[in-house]
Amino acid sequence: MFWPDVIELKSFYASTEGHIACAQIRRRLHELWPEATNETMLGIGYATPYLLPYLDKTDLVAACMPAPQGVIHWPQTRANLSVLVDEGELPFATGTINRLLLVHSLENSEQVRRMLEEARRVLTPSGRMIVVAPNRASGWSRASHSPFANGQPYSYWQLRKLLQECKFSHVQTRSALYFPPKSGRVFLRAAKVIDYIGAKLFPGLCGVLLMEVEKQVYAQSGGKLVPAPARRYAPAAVPAGQ
Repeated sequence: MFWPDVIELKSFYASTEGHIACAQIRRRLHELWPEATNETMLGIGYATPYLLPYLDKTDLVAACMPAPQGVIHWPQTRANLSVLVDEGELPFATGTINRLLLVHSLENSEQVRRMLEEARRVLTPSGRMIVVAPNRASGWSRASHSPFANGQPYSYWQLRKLLQECKFSHVQTRSALYFPPKSGRVFLRAAKVIDYIGAKLFPGLCGVLLMEVEKQVYAQSGGKLVPAPARRYAPAAVPAGQ
């Protein structure tokens, strides 16, 4: 497996197809996270197109871009909020992030479980994470021009099992990208309708899965393990050394 180059990812999202794909995924993301007021949010991989709507709605937003992928300045018209990282060793303190968004990330990493361990470490108690992963049954995971064709695609059950093994509890799942890759103008114009129909009638044929999970923390009580009370934090997370 290898990470796609950040310039290639940026070029895809600058294309018409990329704009429409982003809009479809954003719509499902908004269903899961309609707001994130007074929270800290971190993206890992190439999540900037999806972090953008939350830029002025959270206490802090940051984009972590893995070293093999490369990093670009983001957002373009503001002070930089992106940082080059090793996905297996995130430069954030333990329990400082309320929400994590993994896009073009899980499927490309050669240290998947280590990355998920780090994700769990930096999340606050009962912190939430959304993984956007390519669906192995979709043409998007096999289209050579698609950034969703890089790395290891997942079925719903494979993804859910992996996250459960890494001590995350499933909350809910959405699906997106039902129009075929390399679509002509007719398909692109009808993408919103196709996405709506596909989600209703053919959920297994989506291009990507959006799986929301929750970090679970357990506390000892009376000799039994019970979930610890959920607490929320909104700290000012900064890269180590800053």
